[in-house]
Amino acid sequence: MGIFNRKISKGMKKTRDQFSGNLDNVLDAFDEIGDELYDELTEVLIMGDVGVGTAAYIVDQVKERVGSKGIKHPTEVRTVIKEVVADMLGEDQTIDFVTTPAVILVVGVNGVGKTTTIGKMAHYFESQGKKVILGAADTFRAAAIDQLEIWAERAGVEIVKHKEGADPAAVVFDTINAGVSRNADVIIIDTAGRLHNKKHLMEELNKIFRVIDRELPYSDREIFLVLDATTGQNAISQAKEFMGVTEVSGIVLTKLDGTARGGVVLSINNDLKLPVKFIGVGEGLDDLQPFSAETFAASLFDVEPPEDASNYEPIITVNEERLARDKAEAAAREVERQKLEAEEKARLEAEKAAAMEESVEEPVEETPVEEEPVEEITEEELQEILEEEEVEEAEEIAEVIEEVTEEKAEPEEEPEEEPVEEEKPEEPKKEKKSFWKDLFGGSGEYMG
Repeated sequence: MGIFNRKISKGMKKTRDQFSGNLDNVLDAFDEIGDELYDELTEVLIMGDVGVGTAAYIVDQVKERVGSKGIKHPTEVRTVIKEVVADMLGEDQTIDFVTTPAVILVVGVNGVGKTTTIGKMAHYFESQGKKVILGAADTFRAAAIDQLEIWAERAGVEIVKHKEGADPAAVVFDTINAGVSRNADVIIIDTAGRLHNKKHLMEELNKIFRVIDRELPYSDREIFLVLDATTGQNAISQAKEFMGVTEVSGIVLTKLDGTARGGVVLSINNDLKLPVKFIGVGEGLDDLQPFSAETFAASLFDVEPPEDASNYEPIITVNEERLARDKAEAAAREVERQKLEAEEKARLEAEKAAAMEESVEEPVEETPVEEEPVEEITEEELQEILEEEEVEEAEEIAEVIEEVTEEKAEPEEEPEEEPVEEEKPEEPKKEKKSFWKDLFGGSGEYMG
């Protein structure tokens, strides 16, 4: 297996593990071929982001071939599915330019890896012995020009650029003139990805096309749409939107190594009827590869190990070494930046601490209170002071006694006598009559 096939096989690992693994689980679960088996196969294909329509097409083709070949055992269906997928993808799409310079216009929404793809594509054509010039016509997105300039330097190609916000058609005009004067073989032009404003994007692209038609009327040209494989079926929706704006001639599928949704390639081929020109299977300059239908189909189902896995070492090209060196330099710059930030932070903290110390009030020193000197008094002076104090006390006592005497001399008010009630004479007691007194006379006492 060559290095190209190894890269594709490695990049397809996540898709292969899910797609092929689920397929084997279904085929091993059945003892005979029937409608239930085909239903399970359809579900596996849909889960692999093949799409509903494409999944139904593949299963129908498998049914037809299984019947015509008289296959009875489910494990043999795997080979049939692989054949159907390979036939559906068709022959490999080669990129052969006749005229020079040829023009490649790259479109796609922001975030799909458009600028990175252009840099890797420039490296691919440069490695084929072609002279490449890049045109930074995405003047709308911030930092797009700077990013493309970095990739141009990595790929070792020239770039034509204007300031941010410049007219994209003017950039294309200057790029074409530079390509003609410098005998460039391929001109790759980056464009803005403002899909949310179709009218503005269409006007911008039409203006660019008019410039190309006027300056290079008979040149070979391609319009490549860059799609992110990690978005799955959403990539199909993006493709349909761009196909309504411009005539897309091919697809570049990026980030295939980071997703298990590689089955979207089948949906692009079957639903959109567009060829896949390049696939991205890694971050290195050499990881953007021309699409091979045969290799893709083989990598989707099978993986072939290196001839001597124990002695296998990754092949590093000169450009990859430079990319590794660039990454190391970038890491060193990041360390230096962090060091400077730490020093600046320490300096600010020190200034803040010093300012806080200055703001604290210094303790106030208490001034001692001077005690007045006590004058010394002689015994005679002390005797006079005591006699004066005794006289003052005697006068105060006399005043108090006088006040009390005056209060006693005032007549006291006699309290009003309450009227005394006259005593009533006692009424004479009536003697009780006695029956015995009347009978016997005398005292009335009983004589026994």
